Amino acid sequence: MSGDPRVEAYAKLLVETCIDAQPGWQVIVRAGVLARPLLEAISALLGRKGAYVLTRVSASGVGTNVEWAAQAPPDVLSKPAPLEAHTWENADALISIEAPENTRELGSLSEDRLALVQAAWRPIVERLLTHEMQWVGCQFPTSALAQDAGMSLTEFSDFLYGACLLDWDAERERMSRYAELFDAAEEVRIVGVDTDLRLSLAGRGTVVDAGGSNMPGGEFYCCPVEDSAEGMIGFSEFPAVHLGREVKGATLRFEGGRVVDASAQTEEEFLLTMLDLDDGSRQLGELGIGCNPGITRHLKNTAFDEKIDGTVHLALGNGLPEAGGTNVSQIHWDIVKDLHRGGRIELDGKVVQEQGRWAA
Repeated sequence: MSGDPRVEAYAKLLVETCIDAQPGWQVIVRAGVLARPLLEAISALLGRKGAYVLTRVSASGVGTNVEWAAQAPPDVLSKPAPLEAHTWENADALISIEAPENTRELGSLSEDRLALVQAAWRPIVERLLTHEMQWVGCQFPTSALAQDAGMSLTEFSDFLYGACLLDWDAERERMSRYAELFDAAEEVRIVGVDTDLRLSLAGRGTVVDAGGSNMPGGEFYCCPVEDSAEGMIGFSEFPAVHLGREVKGATLRFEGGRVVDASAQTEEEFLLTMLDLDDGSRQLGELGIGCNPGITRHLKNTAFDEKIDGTVHLALGNGLPEAGGTNVSQIHWDIVKDLHRGGRIELDGKVVQEQGRWAA
């Protein structure tokens, strides 16, 4: 087991705060082999709590068995193994630890094969989206993640733990003050570089993520009314990373809640393929507001980047039931927009954030 005390603190956060594991629970712990120190710490803590550990270790650390998915026939890809499906349908909780050896591993799979895998697991994922099955997704420091971030492994480890091991009670109180402004609003307008987008929030509430299903936490989010998006948004500041692909300079134009025009400087064909994946992939499933004070730079790592203070992110595809979302899709692709350079957020015509700073 690792001698780094932060690993023990991280395990405690995931087990006790994020999923609140109870005696007798069956907990799937999915991890890459490089996450062994955290896997061991989590397993020991679950054992002390009288919970069962159902370990799922992947060589690549990205969840999907890429070698299998590249060779299996379509009819096999189209449905989970019955024994594995039974496990996921009956488990009480999931702790999913991303620990990749290569963050572009999934990029070797064709869009068609990825779509089959995603569609096969969609009914099981529904248990996570409704929180019938408690869950948390997180990352463990690896050289691949550090390299993408332009850091040494030591630097990235410090960054990760600095973003995760916060006083989440205090962060929840702080973010809730801003979230209440959105709860009271009918419309949000996002203005920035190549961006002027309006979304309706009528009847929708916000959810504050402070030590919940995503780690690091540090955002609040809502689901815009599905047919309300009007205008354009340009993601010129940061690339949109998804399934091992890096889409630079994406621009989306919305009418009646749907993307009616899209372009990108790189990987445009991939972007268009994702938009045409199913009936719901051209609609928005989420608007998120980044608030984590420990995340101060872009890493090409969406789990962190979407929490950068002074950013917003839009998710193409599946809505979030806990926030009132009704859109259904195989994808939920968070894409981050930086508002520090001339951007602002308006609620019912009143500016509440400008250049990343809150007005109140």
